Amino acid sequence: MKKILGLDLGTNSIGWALVNEAENENEKSSIIMLGVRVNPLTVDEQKNFEKGKSITTNADRTMKRGKRRNLQRYKLRRENLIEILKENGFITDEPILSENGNYTTFETYRLRAKAVTEEITLEQFARVLLMINKKRGYKSNRKAKGAEEEGVLIDGMEVAKLLYEKDLTPGQYCLQLMEQGKKQLPEFYRSDLQEEFNRIWAKQQEFYSEILTDKLKENLREKSEKATWTICKEPFNIVGIPRTTKGEELKKENFAWRTKALSEKLDLESLAVVLQKINGQINNSSGYLGAISDRSKELYFNKQTVGQYQMAVLAQNPNASLKNMVFYRQDYLDEFNIIWEKQAEFHKKELTEELKKEIRDVIIFYQRRLKSQKGLIGFCEFESRQIEVEIDGKKKIKTVGSRVIPRSSPLFQEFKIWQTLNNLEVSGKGRKSKKKKEHSLSLFTNQEDPLLIYGKRELYQEEKELLATELSIKEKLTKSDILKLLFDNPQELDLNFKEVQGNLTQAKLFAAYRDIIEQTGHILDLKKSASEILENVEQIFSGLGYNTDIIRFNSDTDNLDNDPMYKLWHLLYSFEGDNSKTGNENLINKITNLYGFEKEYAAILANITFQDDYGSLSAKAIRKIFPYLKEGNKYDISCEYAGYRHSASSLTKEELENMIYKDRLEILPKNSLRNPVVEKILNQMVHVVNAIIADPQLGKPDEIRIELARELKKNAKERQELTKSIEESTRMHKQYREILSKPPFNLTYISRNDIIRYKLYEELKDNGYHTLYSNTYISPTTLFSGDFDVEHIIPQSRLFDDSFSNKTLELRSINIEKGNATACDFVKEKYGETNNENSMENYLNRIEKLYKTGVLSRAKYNKLKMQEKDIPSGFIERDIRNTQYIAKYAKTMLSDLVKVVVSTTGAITDRLREDWQLIDVMKELNWEKYKNLGLTTEFTNEEGYRIRQINDWTKRNDHRHHAMDALTVAFTKRQFIQYLNNLNARRTDKNQSISNTEEEEYDNFAITTEDMLLNTRDVLGIEKNYLYRDHRNKLRFYPPIPLNDFRAEAKYHLENTLISIKAKNKVTTQNINFTKRKRGVNKKTQQTPRGQLHLETVYGSQKQYVVKEESVNAKFDAEKIATVSKPAYREALLRRLQEFDNDPKKAFTGKNSLTKNPIWLNKLQTAQVPEKVKTISFETAYTIRKEISPDLKLDKVIDLGIRRILENRLKEFRNDAKKAFSNLDENPIRPNKEK
Repeated sequence: MKKILGLDLGTNSIGWALVNEAENENEKSSIIMLGVRVNPLTVDEQKNFEKGKSITTNADRTMKRGKRRNLQRYKLRRENLIEILKENGFITDEPILSENGNYTTFETYRLRAKAVTEEITLEQFARVLLMINKKRGYKSNRKAKGAEEEGVLIDGMEVAKLLYEKDLTPGQYCLQLMEQGKKQLPEFYRSDLQEEFNRIWAKQQEFYSEILTDKLKENLREKSEKATWTICKEPFNIVGIPRTTKGEELKKENFAWRTKALSEKLDLESLAVVLQKINGQINNSSGYLGAISDRSKELYFNKQTVGQYQMAVLAQNPNASLKNMVFYRQDYLDEFNIIWEKQAEFHKKELTEELKKEIRDVIIFYQRRLKSQKGLIGFCEFESRQIEVEIDGKKKIKTVGSRVIPRSSPLFQEFKIWQTLNNLEVSGKGRKSKKKKEHSLSLFTNQEDPLLIYGKRELYQEEKELLATELSIKEKLTKSDILKLLFDNPQELDLNFKEVQGNLTQAKLFAAYRDIIEQTGHILDLKKSASEILENVEQIFSGLGYNTDIIRFNSDTDNLDNDPMYKLWHLLYSFEGDNSKTGNENLINKITNLYGFEKEYAAILANITFQDDYGSLSAKAIRKIFPYLKEGNKYDISCEYAGYRHSASSLTKEELENMIYKDRLEILPKNSLRNPVVEKILNQMVHVVNAIIADPQLGKPDEIRIELARELKKNAKERQELTKSIEESTRMHKQYREILSKPPFNLTYISRNDIIRYKLYEELKDNGYHTLYSNTYISPTTLFSGDFDVEHIIPQSRLFDDSFSNKTLELRSINIEKGNATACDFVKEKYGETNNENSMENYLNRIEKLYKTGVLSRAKYNKLKMQEKDIPSGFIERDIRNTQYIAKYAKTMLSDLVKVVVSTTGAITDRLREDWQLIDVMKELNWEKYKNLGLTTEFTNEEGYRIRQINDWTKRNDHRHHAMDALTVAFTKRQFIQYLNNLNARRTDKNQSISNTEEEEYDNFAITTEDMLLNTRDVLGIEKNYLYRDHRNKLRFYPPIPLNDFRAEAKYHLENTLISIKAKNKVTTQNINFTKRKRGVNKKTQQTPRGQLHLETVYGSQKQYVVKEESVNAKFDAEKIATVSKPAYREALLRRLQEFDNDPKKAFTGKNSLTKNPIWLNKLQTAQVPEKVKTISFETAYTIRKEISPDLKLDKVIDLGIRRILENRLKEFRNDAKKAFSNLDENPIRPNKEK
């Protein structure tokens, strides 16, 4: 008897089943216990993980903590500044250093602006310094992310000066440069480009006054190049005439039109191009950083400081927001120096040079460099080890060794390329042409080429080296690119990779080299071959006097740090920024000195930023493995040659036999994995497995079988695509249900199979709703009859594939006749090759047409063309051999516990659940509960069977379904997986007899390509031992326990399964708090509150009257009648209600409704209760205080009296909110003017 643990691992739950599996006929399998552990993730955690988004569990907390730290640092600077000002007699404890009293709103701003040119007192000077200390300006960090969204910093003051002095526009200046033969064009400030736009608009408006309206101008503001053309197209009545000029001549013509537009009339086609190009430039220079650069330029030309600029803005509009008006840090420094020097003229004794340096450099503008975060970088799995250390008297495990390499490192980029190249396989059929290309290799000349014999092969070494050269400077090569590069007939071949990623680091550098080369008047085409590009760059750089050693990277050098290309990468990667406005000046100077580039070209290189991520190995390990990869060995073999153990699966049988397994799993240390969701899932798995082992009634299993949720086996991009696909399918299925419930289909109960059938029907729309094999028309009325079947293109007896891509609709008689043949073979045999409406030729034309129009997916198209001899093996093996991080990690952890760990898939679990009749068990367990709630339906279907249905049923409403899946997984033998993986091998071979495949001892992770692929004898042997045919002659897997007993035992255990839910949202946790004292630090262990007490915004609540006019109906019970406003009506209604035993339905509806049986208010019956009465009730309204400003929404003001006063104020100022609600100090709003 073998004890098996089955695990169903999901994103937020773990189902487990411990079973005894019989190993011979004398033993009987049994269920020991089932269970479910629910790990409730937050909504964001689960959705983001499933959608493939980055996990930001604590992003909000981190952001808030960052804000608190910034505030605390500002307060500390303020504290230090006030202290030093007091020490030097600027202020005392008494003065108020902020605005205080009437008419002082902008007093500090006025003092700050005044201090530039006039004397202010030391106390006022202190206030100015405190204001500068509060906002110190933007300091560039070149490694900061998000630059694409924020725009770019522009350092073009010299160009701006020239434009100003010579009264030129950017277009005029660029035309001059191009006429002088210069190709490098400078960047311009947004304000200069906007000024050119305005000048051209004003001039052209003289000729097109009716077209160039102010409204159109406003619509064009800050629009992209494409959007500008779209907006202009209709009013200009233009279609876009093709241009005859190209390249540099086209650019020159554009600038010539821009120059001409300043003084002459342009035709509307040309004017649209001019506006389009200027707006395109404005759009490129826009954004957060572009606006900062523009403000700095304004300060220079207006000869203003930051304070003077802000005061001018406030003088023009007192309501202007200064909060987001950001300037360079250098602009604030300049202002500080100007003000200090000016005030030093009046306060020479107090304002010394030493004090200036202390306040400026130590207090206000001091900013330490970023702390090194190397401690957060992971350790190399091959060049690290764990040691035991003692910290605070406790022994802890610490990892030491080499850290992992940056992904952008040239060494890692080449390593990654070769790792992929060694996994490439080319596949094809037949003999290929021997036609030679100029640089092609001699391929397919050998009659023993594996591609000719087996239909596929790995790449030869010379092919890999050719690809490695191409990929060394390119971002990627697609499958098509690779096949064209290597082979003469690429259209007849296929590759096992859609694309191969190249050297991203070199790709970025060469893109910069191209820009430099083009600006020097040369041409570089990056679409050419790598060898041509390298040769061209080397020649041009050599002629220009630049260092050509940076072009190529030599990974074989002994001293990597001295390689010129590596040094350039490291310089660009590690430079954090300097104190210049753009943060790049020192880097530009360094590049100029080291490599000979002019400053303007060095700036192009300095703007490169690399991927901020890390690989999984250290540079030390990579340098040991890399030589063997370059020889053409796969990664695992290269690791072995380098002396590393690639994985636990690479252990020999002898090593596995002698291996000492753990008695329990260790918890993963906090933050040991990059993904917090994965860490939570795996730690919950550890808790579950350890709890099972620790339970004396359960104990340690002999083998573990595991199924991973599909989200866990996919990478972020695949999860993103999966979620998108599911959302789209859900939306479409909802539409299909609505269609099927209406004529001509009129279905009452719409099952999942009905939706699949309808989707397959719509797939045939472009074929006139004719089937693909027999070309038979399917009418809407016959679609759901028994005349047509959902047919498997590749029979399930040959390929375990029940996906949509393996299904189509066909006549039932044709489906029966087709039997176990593939679609292609059947059509060819039944209808012949040609000369027939349903012939093979016409069949191929039909599917070709549907494929080209996008109706058929590529997968379905290939299956419709597939012959029996082309049916693939290893269908299941590809799904099991998942390589995603969590799958590998989970199996690696479990392999430390038991000798055998077997993976299975959801498809196999579904098949076995169906064969063992476990599908409806969850419905049966929940039937009574749903029936009592009135959520069930019973009906007779078209075949006359009585159907019981739970409305809107989903098994996910009951966590126990995870335990049921785990139970199926626990009884999933390796032979089941092998059989389903090799269905096509079942065809009988005369030379092979049926073998009796017995249980074998397998290595850990043992499912590999070799032991998954079986011959006919072995597959039929498994079929004989493990499968039987049911009453419909369908093959079923034997259940581990006789079927009726198995269902009964499964139901019993599921009924008694208790769901374990992980506790969340702890109120307090135990913490060690440290407090300072005169001599050292106090340590105290105490409970610390966790989490928010309430949300950030606190609302008030109050009761408000709600008056309604309501019809008297069955809702008028005693409580409702109490809200009737008129006492006479209220009393009369209560009397009527009491007459009918307080039953409002009897009292006020039917024959007793007020229209049929009125309620009279007097004996003369002259007055009665109306059909509608006025009710008054209280409703809770939530309120928040808002300041009176131009943005205030008056309809939201609760107090009706205050609302009227504000509305009257608005009318006084002709509904101009800015004027009405501005400058309230000088022009206050008085609730009672008389007072």
